[in-house]
Amino acid sequence: MLRATARALVPTCALVVCLGAAGKPAVTFSDTKLKNGLRVILSQDRTAPTVSVAVTYNVGSADERAGRTGFAHLFEHMMFKGSANVGPGEHPALIFSTGGTMNGTTNTDRTLYFETLPANQLELALFLEGDRMRSLDINKANLDNQRNAVQEERRLRVDNQPYGQTFERTSNQAYDNPAYKHSVIGSMADLNAASVDDVATFFKTYYAPNNAVLTIVGDVDPKKTMALVEKYFGSIASQPAARRPDLAEPPHTAERRSTIEDSLARLARVDIAWVGPAAGSPDSDALDVLSDVLSGGRSSRLNQVLVREKQIATNAAAFPDETRGPGLFQALATVAPGKDPADVETAIYGVIDQVKTGPIADWEIEKARNSARRNAASAVTSTLQRAIQLGQYALFYNDPNRINTISERIARVTAADVQRVAAKYLTRENRSVVITVPKPAPAKGGRP
Repeated sequence: MLRATARALVPTCALVVCLGAAGKPAVTFSDTKLKNGLRVILSQDRTAPTVSVAVTYNVGSADERAGRTGFAHLFEHMMFKGSANVGPGEHPALIFSTGGTMNGTTNTDRTLYFETLPANQLELALFLEGDRMRSLDINKANLDNQRNAVQEERRLRVDNQPYGQTFERTSNQAYDNPAYKHSVIGSMADLNAASVDDVATFFKTYYAPNNAVLTIVGDVDPKKTMALVEKYFGSIASQPAARRPDLAEPPHTAERRSTIEDSLARLARVDIAWVGPAAGSPDSDALDVLSDVLSGGRSSRLNQVLVREKQIATNAAAFPDETRGPGLFQALATVAPGKDPADVETAIYGVIDQVKTGPIADWEIEKARNSARRNAASAVTSTLQRAIQLGQYALFYNDPNRINTISERIARVTAADVQRVAAKYLTRENRSVVITVPKPAPAKGGRP
């Protein structure tokens, strides 16, 4: 039925019935493209009378030009300031009034908006998303209001947070390519310099149907849903294809290192970042398993050595980024009171060297596989997470079916693969180190 319906609506469509382990059906979905280029992924789920809608735009902070950083995140705020048929702030108010939830997020490679609400309110969500894609209200008052909101968010989340400077320094120091070098939230100066014309141009370039993926997951009728999609999105004009920047990162030949004195931090922290491959590359699954071996739970190597045996850190973690260009594989540890950050850093390298040269136990690999299965199963039980994953996989890899292959891909990773990627990427020349230490309090003195 989905196949016939889609053929009647658009010229290009394929019904995908995805298979999990042992050929059993997993997440099924249709993948359709409207005439204006909007990609629509629909997954029916009758489990509960709810529906989740996600719109993933092919724009993130990596698309920003020098002197105009923070635009992608600014738009995350601007998109709630009203459109031709929706007043400022009405979008969230209407969703909340139905008992629904909504939000938006921005990262380096995409901007995402989403709602979950009762299934009988699907048309409301499509109307709201379609109206702001078609006719966002861009004016100086809205721009000034949301510029101030973003700047206040920056103060709250970065400037006035322990390790906020560390978060920004990590990417700035690790990358040479400006696309990933600057933070998503942008700089105060760049936000102040933004004009209404800048914002309008950004919107026209990136907030077009042919630069977005619409994902709908839940208790919906496919034929009626596609008719509503056509009603609210089908007549929105497409725009010339936006060009993504070159995300390539030149090879690094020497360690990068800096120290930050943080007046808000109470404990020192060691942050190490190595430049790795793009997510979805042949090595990315092995790096995922490596992160689990290093920091997946109490039995992981970093936790065992740094936290439990040596007791020089209060916590330790290792994780890769999911980015469309070269990502960072990061390790961090909070230094225990009275301990030396240099000892913590040395201990991290010692654990990594043991992975490179020593055996990796079968149980460590199996634990990583079980973790991948658990995480994949947990994600698809939520219609919202399913909608987000399908949209992002379609945008990042042109392959929404990755939602069904995570466990199988991890199952193919061997101990030799883990050792190989550790030796390939986690090198001295490729690493960037940021040591954060509490800033000493100013000396007391002077008149009372």
